[in-house]
Amino acid sequence: MSLTGRGDLGAQIYRQIKAAVLDGRLLPGQPLPPSRELARRLAVSRNTVTGAYDRLVADGLAESRVGAGIFVRAIAARQRPHPATPTSVAMVHPSPSWADIRVPQPGFFTDAPPYDLRPGIPDVRLFPYEAWRRLTSQAFRASSIGTGMPIDPAGLPALRAAIARHIGVSRAVQVTADDIIITQGIQQALDLVGRVLLRPGDCVVIENPCYPLVRELFRSLGADVVGVDVDSEGLRVDLLPDRTRIVYVTPSHQFPLGMPMSAQRRRALLEWASSRDVVVIEDDYDTEFRYGGRPLEPLHSIDPAGRVIYVGTFSKVMLPVLRIGFVAAPAPLFTALRAAKFVTDWHSPQPAQVALLGFIEEGMLAKHIRRMRREYQARHDRIVELLTTRFADLLTVIPSAVGLHVSAWTQPGVDAAAVAAQVRADGVGIFPISRYRMGDGPDGLIVGYGAIAATDVDHALDLLHAALERNRAIAQRTGTATPSGDFTVGCGCADP
Repeated sequence: MSLTGRGDLGAQIYRQIKAAVLDGRLLPGQPLPPSRELARRLAVSRNTVTGAYDRLVADGLAESRVGAGIFVRAIAARQRPHPATPTSVAMVHPSPSWADIRVPQPGFFTDAPPYDLRPGIPDVRLFPYEAWRRLTSQAFRASSIGTGMPIDPAGLPALRAAIARHIGVSRAVQVTADDIIITQGIQQALDLVGRVLLRPGDCVVIENPCYPLVRELFRSLGADVVGVDVDSEGLRVDLLPDRTRIVYVTPSHQFPLGMPMSAQRRRALLEWASSRDVVVIEDDYDTEFRYGGRPLEPLHSIDPAGRVIYVGTFSKVMLPVLRIGFVAAPAPLFTALRAAKFVTDWHSPQPAQVALLGFIEEGMLAKHIRRMRREYQARHDRIVELLTTRFADLLTVIPSAVGLHVSAWTQPGVDAAAVAAQVRADGVGIFPISRYRMGDGPDGLIVGYGAIAATDVDHALDLLHAALERNRAIAQRTGTATPSGDFTVGCGCADP
């Protein structure tokens, strides 16, 4: 609050407080400053302030409580007008790259369906909260905070070393602390890489279908994002544009279809990238959860030319709300990536890094992963069993023994997107493959099992089966049909 001139200062105080009440800056029940304190701050007499308060009370905008003070009245909330929309022709507009990027409505983040089959969501009910609470409490001790000054943009050296050891053991990724930069999830890791490598108009190739936020992120940086087919062996290297600057892949568990990239296709991608000075980003987002078969080596481990940037996250193995990830970068890029982190975010929160360090060093991360792997495998096995038997005439399962979801193509006569919308009314949250595709192509359903309890799997799939049957019956009556997925042909290439 500020006063101007020497006119009716009480009236100025009244009008400014009234405006703050009506537009919601002062909330119902909130106390107004004591008259003596406000008079001192504004360098006016106390009588001037009390006169303004008396007018607010008389107008029904505030109420006096004996011995307590002056408070905003609840009735004032109903008097607030809608904020006026600026009418000036000089309104500020964002750059064109943001025109088509949409953030979900608030309910998307808070309204979990009763039967949650959405992909990529871990079971937060089984997280060891007590242990994490203890580690977080320790991280806020003065001895852990230290001087309170900002830390290295790359992150705590001890945590970077612990992560290097963790992925060295779990994924055979041979890096050191000097290669690791701590990020706020994979999304920020990709943003840093894009800032360092891309110029406006550069071509970024993503798998098609792919995680939509990857596409939108690179678009927001001014890149020309091209979706390229995947087939049963992974990304179609023979379809990659020569003008490509970055290729983003999920080779260990293609998202969202689920198959791994074959060893032959991995070698072909690395040879192609090396011959054209292309950088490959390897997203290894949920491969800690493997339920059978021998794991293929990450691209990073078989890359002789140092062209692979390896990104990972703890969102799937711990809690998404922690927002802790990392990027393991080739040596020539480390300094620039560290600088990009510095200028955009300085560093990720220190207490969370300290807590994660303790979680890893005390063996709790490995223990938690083992526990969740057993839990998720039970759900995975039951879902695959049901999909391959009871759903055999409706869906064709895409083989996958990794991660937190399994996908399936719809059979002719089944509209996956319509089924996903219809079954939502029954409390089942599930996404169609088309949600993640650029352009047209065969569709199917992505069945996530991270967030649903094992005891709810059968009932959720009963509801899904009924919706699929209803949809097929409607298609048969109307003579409409949708194509089934052809895993050998691919998914269609689209260049937006």
